[in-house]
Amino acid sequence: MTTFGFQADAARTLRAEPEFLDLPTYRRRGPAVLPCILLALAAEFMDSTSATTVDPVVDASGAVQVKELTLPYSSVASSEGRREFITRAAMVAKAGTTTFDLNNMRQGVNALAAAYVQDMSARFPVRLESSRLGGINVEVFTPSSGISARNRSRILINIHGGGFVAGAHSMSQAESLPIAAVGRYKVISVDYRMGPESKFPAASEDVGAVYKELLKTYKPEDIGIYGCSAGGIITGEMIAWLASKGLPLPGAIGIFSASTGPFSVGDSHHLAPILTGTAAMVEEGGFGMFGLYFGAADPKDPLVYPANSAALLARFPPTLLISGTRAEEMSSVIKSHVDLVKAGVDARLFVWEGMMHGFIINPKLPESNEAYQIITKFFDDQLGHHHARKRKGLHG
Repeated sequence: MTTFGFQADAARTLRAEPEFLDLPTYRRRGPAVLPCILLALAAEFMDSTSATTVDPVVDASGAVQVKELTLPYSSVASSEGRREFITRAAMVAKAGTTTFDLNNMRQGVNALAAAYVQDMSARFPVRLESSRLGGINVEVFTPSSGISARNRSRILINIHGGGFVAGAHSMSQAESLPIAAVGRYKVISVDYRMGPESKFPAASEDVGAVYKELLKTYKPEDIGIYGCSAGGIITGEMIAWLASKGLPLPGAIGIFSASTGPFSVGDSHHLAPILTGTAAMVEEGGFGMFGLYFGAADPKDPLVYPANSAALLARFPPTLLISGTRAEEMSSVIKSHVDLVKAGVDARLFVWEGMMHGFIINPKLPESNEAYQIITKFFDDQLGHHHARKRKGLHG
């Protein structure tokens, strides 16, 4: 199922430069690509009041070449989304071309997320505590209004985004605060080991240790797991990891701005750089900067990408997938939804018009607030039920 934001706004015409969009060259432009929300930063689009004739040429391979292209911002996305898009475009244009630096990237992710968290703290009052579960550092988010009676026997695990190398505390708070407050859930965010200091499957092991500890208090069907971007990928990997260990699976999961397979494939891999004016985050179907965490891991391993095993996908609990029409991962998310439905899984897909990668951490967007409602209702509907799945191994 797909939903779109319907707050109409006057179309703003944005013109891409240069005149001829040579895609491989265009994708190499702009700053080193940052994970989750930084990927969404748009570059080099300009306001324009006149439409430009598009004269596409399709070659023998099916590739479309466009000499000149005008891309208006979506007329059915919110006005807040349009303003955010323009603001990010200006930020990236000002930053210019830079060389990737891990420390700078981490600082940038934390600073950007902190700005969103400051706004969230007023909108979504939550009590935050640091703790340890299963020997792993975690942050515990409890709504100031109290956990609802319905959710006292339930709990959510958040796996933060940040490209597998950043986002501890900052992104975890941006992803946990609204869900805890809106749904009146207790949310546990895991401070998992990241690259390049640690390698796959360190994150799966750490989230798994927290999950096993929670199983001492909660029934598996009362536990939900969700994550955005890198955290969304790890969320899918957790089903593979738990299954490989013979552990009971959670009641439901949410994979946001991510998929069960390679992050960036298909049409959106090629279109998102044009639609957002930023470079592609990874090469099509590859690890790219994610290699700082995955290292020598085999991309054909179901523990890396569960999509590699139809038998494994069939064991997935109800799954919520979220993306945006200007997000690099959109095609991969759509394919994951189809694969899960074919495998007999109750999978729900929501794609927001005009939204970019990781849009849900901006609390000022109407689309984000729609997403918070849908996420919390999804877990409310799905947790507490025993979803019968055959307990087979990873390979059937």
